[in-house]
Amino acid sequence: MSLFKWVEFPSLGDERGSMVAVEMGQNKAVPFDIKRVYYIYNTEQGGSRGYHAHKQLKQIAICVAGKCRMVLDDGTSREETWLDSPTKGLLIENMVWREMHDFSEDCVLLVLASEHYDEADYIRDHEDFRQQVNQ
Repeated sequence: MSLFKWVEFPSLGDERGSMVAVEMGQNKAVPFDIKRVYYIYNTEQGGSRGYHAHKQLKQIAICVAGKCRMVLDDGTSREETWLDSPTKGLLIENMVWREMHDFSEDCVLLVLASEHYDEADYIRDHEDFRQQVNQ
């Protein structure tokens, strides 16, 4: 079973340009209430981000410009994929380790989160994560 759960966002628009609407609720693309939105941009070339898991928080990561490589790890398997489309989001469940690598110079990574920021929800040590997830 793949760790990657994709969420499709329809591209709306016309000859003037494209637009993506992000909606939450029953039968909508986002399966949780959005409590926090942030974006990562201007990432140092060769730099990586993430290196953590969340105990409760769920996220959808959308590369609205450029691309980056996403690595997910559930404590048993590790998979990677590219985020490179503003109409395709990656649903990241709780208790999944995430890393972002190989950001293009123009990358803007938008993240929708199910919870407000809470440092106590983070697991920042990979070995600690593996121990918790395999209990």
